[in-house]
Amino acid sequence: MEHRAFGTTALTVSTIGLGTWPIGGARYGPSDDRAALDAIRAACDAGVTCFDTAPSYGNGHAEELLGRGLEGRRKDVVIVTKGGLVWDAKSVVTGRDSSRPNLEAQIDASLRRLGTDYVDLYLIHWPDPVTPIEETAGALEQFVRAGKARFVGVSNFHAAQLRACAAGLRGVPLAASQVSFSLFDGRWAHETFGACRSLGTGVMAYGPLAHGLLTGTLTRSTVFEPTDWRAAGTLFGQALLTPEHLGRNLGVVERLATIAQRRGVTLPQLALAWVLAHPAVTTALVGARTPREITEAVGASGVRLPDEVMQEIELSMRDAAGLSSVLPT
Repeated sequence: MEHRAFGTTALTVSTIGLGTWPIGGARYGPSDDRAALDAIRAACDAGVTCFDTAPSYGNGHAEELLGRGLEGRRKDVVIVTKGGLVWDAKSVVTGRDSSRPNLEAQIDASLRRLGTDYVDLYLIHWPDPVTPIEETAGALEQFVRAGKARFVGVSNFHAAQLRACAAGLRGVPLAASQVSFSLFDGRWAHETFGACRSLGTGVMAYGPLAHGLLTGTLTRSTVFEPTDWRAAGTLFGQALLTPEHLGRNLGVVERLATIAQRRGVTLPQLALAWVLAHPAVTTALVGARTPREITEAVGASGVRLPDEVMQEIELSMRDAAGLSSVLPT
């Protein structure tokens, strides 16, 4: 397993991380708790050290499962969780609140569910348009000084927001920026990766398999459950899974699978290797529900794609449909 540091900080993680949104049991299709626990333990056994979660993933259920799955291995792993969202009983996000009181309450609740007295990395889940960034940054800084978080960062922040948050952290580095990044989503790379590198901030890439599109498991007849957020046919504002675009995008995926086969890797491994080829990226988060899924993903660590393969991949992506250049708000 390859390891990288978050930017210029001392926080180092495996290049493949486990994301726990799918195992929360809400808004991401069905998940089996026993299989999820097995996946967490299999990830540890395979050398994964980065585990990402959030209290909004199933009303804290993902955090609870992660805490159980990591029992006895706390010192060997990096736990990442987030705060600053407001959600309802169905885990539907209803607002953003990165005020100091709310963040303080949320990090304490997360620590209880995770069964630990600190997290290695604490992120603001989405920017709060109301709370002054100075207040949010002050809360993050205090978490570090109080020992509740070793490092802090943000998620889904634009470049200007990244710089503002970094400026508000006095003596504490902005270690990580978590954003969507995959062959089907390069919007945040264009918007934020330059800022991350100038700030010494490492990138956590979520959705590197395009939330299932790059796994090779979707078909033209795939139907998502009504409660699954992908049922709308959009992935964070991009119409990649709508009926008029799904078939065309699956054709692109089939060509990518052929490229992968020629390289002696699987389609997910090819997609992950492409993400990890970007110098700004520290780790790629895979939302695995089963041991097999995370074991396959781990095989992408250390895979190098020659320039001619990168060019062939990017040429194939020109036929993708439903992509948007507009950043989500």
